Amino acid sequence: MSKETGVSPKDEDEIDLRELVGLLIDRKWWIIGITAAFFVVSAAYALLATPIYQARSMVQVESKAPSIPGLPDLSSLGGGSVTSTVAATEVALITSRSVIGDAVERTQADLAVEPARFPVIGDFLARRYRPETADAVAPPWLGLSRYGWGGERLEVVGLQVPASLENQQLTLRVGDDASRFTLLDDNGAVLLQGSVGTEAEGAGVKLQIASIHANPGTRFHLTKLRRLDIVSRYQDGILASEQGRESGILQLAFEHSNPQFAEEFLQEVATAYVRQNVERNSAEAAAQLTFVREQLPTVRQQVEAAQNAMNAYQTRANSVDITMQTKGLLDQEVAVETSIQQLRLRQAEMDRSFTREHPAYRALLKQIGELEGRKAEFRRQVGQLPDTQQELLTLTRDLQVSNELYTGLLNQAQQLDVARAGTVGNVRIVDPAVVDTQRPVKPRKPLIVLIGTFLGGFLAVGLVFLQRALHAGIEDPAQIEELGLPVYASIPLSESRDLLIMDRLRNRKGRVRRDPGFDKRQHLLAVNAPADLAIEAIRSLRTSLHFAMLEAKNNILAISGPRPAVGKTFVSANLAAVIAQAGQRVLVIDADMRKGTLHKVLGVTQTGGLSDVLGGKLEAADAIHTTDGVENMHYMVRGDIPPNPSELLMHPRFGQLLEALSKQYDLVIVDTPPILAVTDAALIARHAGSSLLVTRFGVNQPKEILLTKKRFEQNGVQVKGVIFNAVEKRATGYYSYGYYEYKADKA
Repeated sequence: MSKETGVSPKDEDEIDLRELVGLLIDRKWWIIGITAAFFVVSAAYALLATPIYQARSMVQVESKAPSIPGLPDLSSLGGGSVTSTVAATEVALITSRSVIGDAVERTQADLAVEPARFPVIGDFLARRYRPETADAVAPPWLGLSRYGWGGERLEVVGLQVPASLENQQLTLRVGDDASRFTLLDDNGAVLLQGSVGTEAEGAGVKLQIASIHANPGTRFHLTKLRRLDIVSRYQDGILASEQGRESGILQLAFEHSNPQFAEEFLQEVATAYVRQNVERNSAEAAAQLTFVREQLPTVRQQVEAAQNAMNAYQTRANSVDITMQTKGLLDQEVAVETSIQQLRLRQAEMDRSFTREHPAYRALLKQIGELEGRKAEFRRQVGQLPDTQQELLTLTRDLQVSNELYTGLLNQAQQLDVARAGTVGNVRIVDPAVVDTQRPVKPRKPLIVLIGTFLGGFLAVGLVFLQRALHAGIEDPAQIEELGLPVYASIPLSESRDLLIMDRLRNRKGRVRRDPGFDKRQHLLAVNAPADLAIEAIRSLRTSLHFAMLEAKNNILAISGPRPAVGKTFVSANLAAVIAQAGQRVLVIDADMRKGTLHKVLGVTQTGGLSDVLGGKLEAADAIHTTDGVENMHYMVRGDIPPNPSELLMHPRFGQLLEALSKQYDLVIVDTPPILAVTDAALIARHAGSSLLVTRFGVNQPKEILLTKKRFEQNGVQVKGVIFNAVEKRATGYYSYGYYEYKADKA
């Protein structure tokens, strides 16, 4: 707690929630204004922004049939499900350059054609145009026929440009005859001229237009995009995802500002994907058919050899029957041997596509190894049979295995031949591409307006706090008292027209503006609005000064301020008027010979004042005048601006002048320059019995006031107290009540 003031200073790190809320309430109109501005801007953007539509399609990826009948597919040999991997592979295929490039070529997506629109609102007006007929075009606004206002169409058959003009915007200008056109480059140079239906050529550019629906003079922007760039862009634009885990259903989506193009392009992507799938499956079938046909002669030779061996054995041994035991072993061994032979064929096929380290290849070898183990067990059992039965079983087994393998290869060749010639793959379009033109996906207007409004509100609140942090001017007189200076009066900010006019005479930096229109009118608030709350506060100051100056060395009162534009001239003039109205003789002197404005408050000229008296050009009596409307109030203006104001104040003549005037008046008020700007205030205050400091609400900071006090003390001047000027009404704070609730009733 401060011993001088008895007030506990606030902790600088303490957050006063009540003060923060009050600050927001005080700046409520500023916050509302910024928030409203953001609301209007976001609403305008949501209204004017080009809508984006989304095309959606669905395709199904079915499981492939085994390459060789009777054997599982490769995907089942790896052990475990790989459906997710297959889905990822298909998604990559859909967004591949080959698929997207095919769709780009078929839809001419590498050619951007759009009519020139009026800035900002052109697209909005064009979207709102509703043609009465299919070929109707909106008439130009204000004769601006170079812009398209709605309904314009340009159908381009083809555009070929040299590499130097790729990604360059060309301008097509419709002639006076809608069937004629001119193509210009980005510098306005003519590239070619032509007519609808015929190919035009010039400057290395070839262009053919099928039809033009536009007003004469309308411009169209044509851009031949670099194919790799547009393919890469649309690769990122196609969204493909699997619907449900391992479902084989892929959902495709594509967004564009033109709903018709979005639908056509996505449909072409799905069609190109299905077409490439069919071509890929046909190529696989053709390769497998070639392999099977290569194996048929070898297997046929094996069948013939087995048949010849069986015939030779039967001729040599006459007829030998197979026992029931041998029959059982034969059937089992034939089944195992047939499977082994089929797997060997599959191994030969896989050698073309996989390495020996591939999981599917290793799984196939493992399966062959298991069957070879079973075959060895059967061989052991066969070895226990009689020799006749062993030989018969071997020959019969070889013949049956060869026959079954040969029959299977013949069947497979027929199936593969059908698959190669067929047009059906394992992919089909479930839902063709479609666009909901009534519900664009972007912009999301309610969300944009909501986010924009909230952003404006948050920004406004942040700016309020930032302004408060950067311009932490004192708003509570208790903060001044914590600095060891008593507050003699807190003067509310007046809303009087006279005060507003005086504020207009100054700019924000406190410099006087020359405005002769106001020079002849008096703006003394104590005379023009005696019931104003600010004057009531000055009357309270008059009472406080009466007792404060009882022990002063003289009746001279110096009023200064830390910086310009704090209101010291306003306080000095109106305090003089209030004291004069109480019956005392008062003289107010404008000692700011550089930028004093007392003459503007009183509506007089600044010539013939203090600088002239101190310079010996004029007698003091001739420089003192009576104020109109206030009988006991006299004034002395600043005079012409001298080249050496400080030297004039240091001259003994100034002290002698004040001493003589103090004997003629009950009170002499000296309006001094700001102490932190020049040293004049300290020179004047040495001659005064009392010195007061004027600070402005929300302007002067504590460090500034401390520096002002220190500056006076260094010059041997003791500041008696502070006048807290222009106090504004706040939702919270020391002066949120009081004068503001006690106003005089109007008669």
